[in-house]
Amino acid sequence: MKGLLTLANGTVFTGQWEGGHESVEGETVFFTGMTGYEEVLSDPSYKGQIVVFSYPLIGNYGISEENMESKKIQPAGVIVAEGYSGYINDGKTPFLSYLNKAEVPVMTGVDTRTLIQSIRTEGSMKAVMHKQSSSPVQTSNTVPFKVKQAASSTFSASGKGNFHVVLIDFGYKKSILQSLVDHQCKVTVVPYDTPFHQIEKLQPDGLLFSNGPGDPKELISWFPVYKKLAERYPCFGICLGHQILALAFGGNTKKLKFGHRGANHPVMNMKTGKVSMSSQNHSYVVEKDSLIETGFDVLFRNVNDDSVEGLTHRNLPVFSVQFHPEAAPGPREHQQLFEQFITSIQNSKKKVKQYA
Repeated sequence: MKGLLTLANGTVFTGQWEGGHESVEGETVFFTGMTGYEEVLSDPSYKGQIVVFSYPLIGNYGISEENMESKKIQPAGVIVAEGYSGYINDGKTPFLSYLNKAEVPVMTGVDTRTLIQSIRTEGSMKAVMHKQSSSPVQTSNTVPFKVKQAASSTFSASGKGNFHVVLIDFGYKKSILQSLVDHQCKVTVVPYDTPFHQIEKLQPDGLLFSNGPGDPKELISWFPVYKKLAERYPCFGICLGHQILALAFGGNTKKLKFGHRGANHPVMNMKTGKVSMSSQNHSYVVEKDSLIETGFDVLFRNVNDDSVEGLTHRNLPVFSVQFHPEAAPGPREHQQLFEQFITSIQNSKKKVKQYA
């Protein structure tokens, strides 16, 4: 059956409708990696978006639950040039079958090169994806609060390590939690709207501000709490968490034309001059000029467009990165950032003992 993707600028792309809800809307974004579709489809940062895969063949190694970054498919819809339907290894679920079971609409046979060129030229935009035989959903002017949809609503604990880290959940990826556990951390996951006193009662050694979907400014009412926490505990921010820390200290963010989504984005460490590859998935960036009064210095910059990719505070054990050090998918060149976080916790505990 024929499917249609109608962009906000009126451009229409056609393809084969492979199932799922008959009509959905969402912001259309693209991912440039050759592999990693399992992680992309389950990443809460993609909540409610229509994801276009640039690689021409998607699904050739199926889907395994153990590779998923959350418990469900997060995008509103999926667009591919070709969806693989051949042999899959035992224990894996075919790509299209998995998405159909999740009732997530998929279009195959789409001219993804032209579609992505359109997004790059005019920017990410809203779109409606629907069966040709059905009426498209009416686009809404209201913007859903995506963090509330993606984040957990209850506390949970993992690991039995020596360092107690509270992970503030804006829509975290499983690999971030696992990276902390692998670095000898006991992790307590708490919702983004957990009051200061409740986090204080948990007696954390450090805090991790997680990734998540949407505009960080939607959380403006919580910035005073986040700043108070960052002034009290060693902190590490990732992706949305990085943006939130910058905003909480008085910085500003802006939306990129079409975002960074892929597994091969080069970033430069401003302290060492070393360039390394990173995995990224974000629409917003911290504005460098807004950092003057925040106490933050730029730790990483993007080699392609010179945007801010990381921050470190001059007076507090607080740092953050725009990219994903846990990868999943992508290069694992930045795992040492978790070690840096643990070191900041250790140093902070030593200072407490000195003054005790």
